[in-house]
Amino acid sequence: MIDVARYPKLSQIDSPSDLRQLPETELCAVADELRAYLIESVGKSGGHFAAGLGVVELTTALHYLYNTPNDRLVWDVGHQSYPHKILTGRRDRIHTVKQKDGVAPFPKRDESEYDTFGVGHSSTSISAALGMAIANARAGNDRKVVAIIGDGAMTAGMAWEALEHAGGMDEEPNILVILNDNRMSISEAVGGLTKMLGRMTGSRTLNNLRESGKKLLGDKNSPPARFVKRWEEHWKGMLVPSTLFEQMGFHYTGPIDGHDIPALLDVLKTLKGLKGPQLLHIITTKGKGYEPAEDDQIGYHAVTPFDPSVGVIGKAGTKKPTYTDIFGDWLCDMAAADPKLMGITPAMREGSGLVRFSQEYSQRYFDVAIAEQHAVTLAAGMACEGAKPVVAIYSTFLQRGYDQLVHDVATQHLDVLFAIDRGGVVGPDGSTHAGNLDLSYLRCVPEMVVMAPADEDECRKLLSTGYHYHGPAAVRYPRGTGPGTAIQPGLDTLPIGTAQVRRKGSSIALLAFGALVPAAEHVGEQLGLTVVNMRFVKPLDRALLLELAKTHHGFVTLEDNVVAGGAGSGVAELLAAEGVCLPILHLGLPDAFQPHASREQLLEEAGLDAAGIRTSILKRWPELKSMHSAPTLAAAR
Repeated sequence: MIDVARYPKLSQIDSPSDLRQLPETELCAVADELRAYLIESVGKSGGHFAAGLGVVELTTALHYLYNTPNDRLVWDVGHQSYPHKILTGRRDRIHTVKQKDGVAPFPKRDESEYDTFGVGHSSTSISAALGMAIANARAGNDRKVVAIIGDGAMTAGMAWEALEHAGGMDEEPNILVILNDNRMSISEAVGGLTKMLGRMTGSRTLNNLRESGKKLLGDKNSPPARFVKRWEEHWKGMLVPSTLFEQMGFHYTGPIDGHDIPALLDVLKTLKGLKGPQLLHIITTKGKGYEPAEDDQIGYHAVTPFDPSVGVIGKAGTKKPTYTDIFGDWLCDMAAADPKLMGITPAMREGSGLVRFSQEYSQRYFDVAIAEQHAVTLAAGMACEGAKPVVAIYSTFLQRGYDQLVHDVATQHLDVLFAIDRGGVVGPDGSTHAGNLDLSYLRCVPEMVVMAPADEDECRKLLSTGYHYHGPAAVRYPRGTGPGTAIQPGLDTLPIGTAQVRRKGSSIALLAFGALVPAAEHVGEQLGLTVVNMRFVKPLDRALLLELAKTHHGFVTLEDNVVAGGAGSGVAELLAAEGVCLPILHLGLPDAFQPHASREQLLEEAGLDAAGIRTSILKRWPELKSMHSAPTLAAAR
């Protein structure tokens, strides 16, 4: 529970209606308490941090002026939503964020009526808010709709598509877009002249004159109205970077200081009464109010639990390499060996392990911002001219570039390697960031080679294998660390479509893909079963599977992907095509979106830890309890 003595005002706010009972003069104090409470609570739980600190004042002002939840606030990106969650009834549970059965890390419709739109991926807010505004207008509702977009989200094409649509509609939608410019992207710092103009364009007097002029001139397409509109745009364009938004049909206001509550309230009161598409440009500081986060905005974007009085401290001792680290080292080593290599990321340099590559090979490093579609087709264009592009991308974000993967890369059989991080069970970020669909959506693409390494050394070798393959290839690896296999420093490859028998046993063969190989080995040892590290989801090792089918009573396929259409489905299809009838138990993720919890908890719930796998096998083949035989180790194929 919140400490009433430390947070006398915030402790009384259980919902925005409580906030709206306060006089405006107390809102700055509320914001100060909200920021302090956010620092304290995220320090205990970990989670997204710096972005939320930057919108404390904005969140307070919006919930004070707008009649939420009847009025709609659409947050984008969801990293910004922690202060919103604290003010909307989740204050005393915010310390459970990202934990099993705790508060979701992003807005989630079934968690709260104040979360009007679920968002984990960025740049969706304007489209969603426009849809809400249109639906409300058609239904005769006069509720307000506000999209808050920031933290780099305006770099995605989807945001601009929505702006173009909203600004070009004949029946102008009543929508306010707040561009939270925290200087992490989009624009550079603005000076005193533009601040002065921001105060002017946000004033009631100027906007009343503007609206009166609209009424006087009548039809917006009449010659006098068009002339006045062009004159206004020309006047503003000489002074501030507003012309682009005005040309797209939005009335631009700003930029203003997003940490100045009185200024925010004054401008928002004005904009709240205006009709048509409005865009408010605010300047904020990511990490505002916590000096270490202001100084290291990237490092404090998301944090593990820490002591706010000390700050985040790196762990001492030898660090076990993650799969992300392995990819980053491989990329630099391959770049040294091949000058044709190009590295591409959609705004995930740190997350995908490209920091060292960006420093050592800056001329071959391309961060395209939050533009996954562009990243994939950019790679296709490079490949057309003989370059060797490597697209480093999270599994969940590749979904956004799927059409380009199919249409621009695969149909043209271009040499593009996809290094897919966060495959399978990801954990605390929940369903929007889960990588549980990639084997299914990649396996169906013709001529695509799809690989899933079982350990660290194999990850490096399969990256080299995919890089040298002439055509589209993907290496899909999990979040975090592997089993601890020693990594060989070379750039060796593996034969495409060749699996590895890790253990020879009897009766049942466990066909494990990627991260589930260690658990399969453990169960194989217990029950005396054959264990195969499949390595390749596509193409499968046809010869080995047909050989094993002759000597075993059944197969168990194991994957950290949904069962529907996954790697196990590929095995069943191969056997059916060969006319082989053999019992198969498919173990994988359930036909459901993953909740937020730890990776270990999710694997256990899905029955994909060693205990769960053993239980499922014995349930299907109970006779194995009495058939256990001593294990026989076999050399790798």
